[in-house]
Formats: sequence, C-alpha cells, structure tokens
Amino acid sequence: METRQRDTVVVSYGEIGTKSSKVRGRMERTLVSNLEAMLAARGVDADVERQWSRPLIRLRNLEEVDAGAGRSPATYRTLSDDAADAVANTFGVVAARPAVTCAPEREALLDLLSSLADDQAAAESFAVRVSRAGPKDAHDFGSRELERVGGAAIEERTGAPVDLDSPDVTYRVEAREDEAFVSTEVRDGPGGLPLGTQGTAVGLVSGGIDSPVAAWEVMKRGCVVVPVYVDLGDFGGPDHEARAVSTMRRLATFAPGFDVRPRVVSAGDLVAELADEVGATRMLSLRRMMLRIGETVARDVGAHAVVTGESLGQKSSQTGPNFAVTDAVTSLPVYRPLLTRDKTDIVAQARRIGTYDDSTLPVGCERVAPSRPETNAALEDVAAAEPDGLLRRAEKVAQAVRVVEFG
Repeated sequence: METRQRDTVVVSYGEIGTKSSKVRGRMERTLVSNLEAMLAARGVDADVERQWSRPLIRLRNLEEVDAGAGRSPATYRTLSDDAADAVANTFGVVAARPAVTCAPEREALLDLLSSLADDQAAAESFAVRVSRAGPKDAHDFGSRELERVGGAAIEERTGAPVDLDSPDVTYRVEAREDEAFVSTEVRDGPGGLPLGTQGTAVGLVSGGIDSPVAAWEVMKRGCVVVPVYVDLGDFGGPDHEARAVSTMRRLATFAPGFDVRPRVVSAGDLVAELADEVGATRMLSLRRMMLRIGETVARDVGAHAVVTGESLGQKSSQTGPNFAVTDAVTSLPVYRPLLTRDKTDIVAQARRIGTYDDSTLPVGCERVAPSRPETNAALEDVAAAEPDGLLRRAEKVAQAVRVVEFG
C-alpha cells in the first residue's frame, strides 16, 4: 500500500555540479559519506542513495512505523524533519526537500497533489513546479500540462489562489523514469563544498565572536579545521577556555566523522613577558607568536594553512601593513575568510550558526593591548622589540599541546 507521508529527502547541491566529471564524482562520493555520518550523528535511521545530481535520503523501517504508530502523519513528519534538518547542516548541500514518493504517472501524481493539498490553507497562495528526467516517452504527461492540471485540482480542493511569481507554498514535482517525488517544503543548506575535499587547516580560536565564524566559513569550502586555543594565562580567565571549547563543540556538529577536537596551548608566561617588555608593537608580537604556534600544530596534524578571524581594519593589529608583518612569521598560507566582512555581518552569521551565545565573553587580548598601538609597523622594528627567542619558545610550548575531548 502506497504511503501518502513523507518518506524521502531529496538533496540538491550547487557548485559540485560545475566541476569536471572526475572531480564531481569524487565530491559526490564524499558528500554521500558526509551525509551518512551526519544522519548517524543525529540518530536518523536512513539510507543515502547517490542518484544523478540528486542524492536521496530514504527513511528506514517505515513498515515498523506503520504498525506501531498507525501510519501517523505526525510520526512521518518528525522522521522526515529530522532527516531534512541533518541534511541541511551538511556542507555542500544547497537544499533539502522532504518528499513523498509515488509512481511517475499522471493520475498518481494528481491524486498525490490533491492529497497533499489538505494541508494547504485557503489564505495561502501556491504554485506547482514540475521537472522531468529520462526519455521523452518515460511519462504520460508534460511538465507544463501537469502544472496546469495539478494547480487546478489544488485550487478546486482548497480555494487557495495561484501565484506563479511569489507563492506561499510551492508543490514541487520531480519525475524520474522509475519514480517521482513531490514536496511542499524546502530547507536551505549551507552550500559550498563537501567537508574533507580541500584538506586540513588549523584555526586559531579565541572564544570570541569572529574566529568560530571564520572556521565555519573555511569548513563550508570543504576544508577540515582543527581548532587551536592559545591560553593567555593571567590575561585570559578561567572561563575563556570553556567558552572556546563550547563554540568548537558547536562547530563539531557540522563535522561528524572528522577529528576537530580543540588543541590547547599554554602560553601565559610568554604573554606576560610581552606585556612587560614590548610597547606599541605588543599586539603584533602576540599575533606573530600565535601564528607560529598555529604553524607548529599545523605541521603536527598535517594541515596546510592557518585560519584566523581577522577582518581588515577591525582592530589596530588588523591593518593591511600589520598583516604583512604578522604573516612574515609563518611559511604557511594564512586564511582570513572574514577579511572584508563588517562586524554586524559577522555577528549575524554567528547567530545563524549557533556560536554567538558562547562567544560574547571578552577574550583577554584587550587586556594585553597597549594604550597607543602601532597601526603601520615595519617588520624590522617589530622583530627588534620582541623578547629574545620568542618565536622559538612559541614553537616549544606548541609541542606540549593538549587535546580536549568533547564530553
């Protein structure tokens, strides 16, 4: 007996489809693996099928749901919602559509559209969108024909108005050669590329607002980010590490199956020495020290770059000339995905990805900053003002890194 409840999630991706066939195939396989890991981490019992450009999430054990819950629409809705939410948090996914499957035949689809219209409010406008794949003779209907006839059936059943430009509800039909999928909801995914397709980077995280967003943005582009928290000692605070770890725990929910455990490096003594001995260029030396720590950890974990949450002009140490001074300390690329972003945009992004609440405690660097910081530094002046062996000692403390397990 054919179910009228949502039993599948149709997955759409974007940029993956622009790649060569070889690269696209590799990225599709990685995406499927990541979807499987995300569903398992969320406790969703489902299979992932790789078909054409639409991976499919098939809910499992629906016969047991039928028997145990009387084919309750609410039960199916919960299962498909959980699956769609998991898919929509997977990098590389553009959209997730909970859908009902049926035969790719005119009468079956019209019957299903009419059934789904029972959830349509008369005050809501709607549109029907139909796409077909396969040979021309695979279906006994045309796309525009089904849109017209299906729309008329929904309008007659609900009294709702048709709006082809900006509908409140869109009935989307994807008809393939062997089956069809009908959906009325869509969840936007993050887009980007599948995690793990662009190597590994180390992310310097402070527990503030910016660095978790920067890490997320690089993860969105397919790069696994191993977070590194530099403990500032007395210039930090007892809650700073906990806050940083908490934001990283949130980011880890986007990366099941990958080792994104935070690495903690104790650098309190070096920071205290900088505060005592260095004046206007103190923050630049602090950044150089952190970058050298990041580079050292990166080589240990096989990472190819260091990620920071810096934004051009946001702070005195984040001017164009000062970036040139700080970057000179490492031979690895320094990724700054927030380079041109306004603070208001960064805050809004932190709220969307769920790291904002744990990122609002001052992170300690403000207490290190001099009263009149240098904004246009020269490399030789900064290096001359640093305590002897600062960078070598930064490498040494980084070798004593502590890995934090998520509880």
